[in-house]
Amino acid sequence: MSKDWFSKILEDFIDYLAGEKNRSENTIRTYKTDLELLLQFATNQSVKNLQDLDLSVLRLWLADLKQRGSSTATIARRSSTARVFTKWLTQKGHIKTDPGTRLTSPKINKTLPNVLGQKQAKDLMDSSAKLDDEFDSIEIRFRDHAILELLYASGIRVGELVGLNLKDIDWSRNTMRVIGKGNKERVVPFGKPAQEAVSKYVELARTKFVNEKSNIALFLGSRGNRLDVRQVRRIITKAISKLDEAVNISPHDLRHSAATHMLEGGADLRIVQELLGHSSLATTQKYTHVTIERLREVFAKAHPRA
Repeated sequence: MSKDWFSKILEDFIDYLAGEKNRSENTIRTYKTDLELLLQFATNQSVKNLQDLDLSVLRLWLADLKQRGSSTATIARRSSTARVFTKWLTQKGHIKTDPGTRLTSPKINKTLPNVLGQKQAKDLMDSSAKLDDEFDSIEIRFRDHAILELLYASGIRVGELVGLNLKDIDWSRNTMRVIGKGNKERVVPFGKPAQEAVSKYVELARTKFVNEKSNIALFLGSRGNRLDVRQVRRIITKAISKLDEAVNISPHDLRHSAATHMLEGGADLRIVQELLGHSSLATTQKYTHVTIERLREVFAKAHPRA
C-alpha cells in the first residue's frame, strides 16, 4: 500500500467536518494538521490500514509528542482530535471497535484569562482616540481606533470582526450581525463610543481604501483587501505599546476584558454567554473566577486584617 494510504479517508473526514458538522475553516485546518501528523506517525510505525490504527499506536503518538516537547495543551487537543476521528471511523463502519474511547488526555492546568483592568482599558481607548501617530495616515488612525473600540465594546472574536460587512451594522439600533463559530449568527450591541468611532471610519476613512478588491468588507487594509487576523493583532500590539504601563494582551484578551468588565458591572451570566456566542455556560463561567480573583486582590490590599 502507498505511503499516503490515508489521504482519501482524511479527505472524507474533512468533508464531514465542513458539511455535516459545519465547522469553521480554522477548526477544520487544525483537525487536518493534527490528523496528518497522527497518520504519518502511524505509517512510520508500519500501519498500512485503518484496522491497525489501534490504542497502542495512539498512545505511542501522544508519548512521541511529549518527548518532542509539545505542550500539555497541544497533546490534550490532539488526543481529542484522535478520539473524534476514530469515533467517526467506527460510525462509518471503517473500523469495528473504537480505540479512542480508552485514550485519555493529560490534565491541563487551567489558567485565568488575561484581562485589562477597567482603567487600563479606558487608557487604551483614550490613547487610540487621540489619533496622533505621525507615522500613519489619518485614515489608518481612524480605522485602528474603530477596531479597538468595537472589539472592547462588544467582546466579539477577532475572526468575527474581520468578517464583518457594511450591511451587518444596524446604525439605528447600535447592533451588528455576527457570524460566529459553527456559522452561527447572533446580534451583538455596542455602545456610543464604538458607534462614533466606526461611523467616523466609514465616513472619513474607508473610502480612501476602497478598490475593486474591497467588495462589502467593513474593515479594509491599505491595499483595499479585507483585514486579516494577523493585521488586527499588530494593530492592538502597537496600540498597547503606547501606554505608560504597557501590558501584553492579544485581540482575544480584549474579548476577555469585555466579558469580565460586563460581569463586574452586574451583567447576568447568561446574557454575557449570549453576547459572546458561547455554546456552553461553563465557558462563560470562567470570567466569574476572574472577578472573584480581582475581588480577592482588592480585599488583600485594602482590608487591615486581610
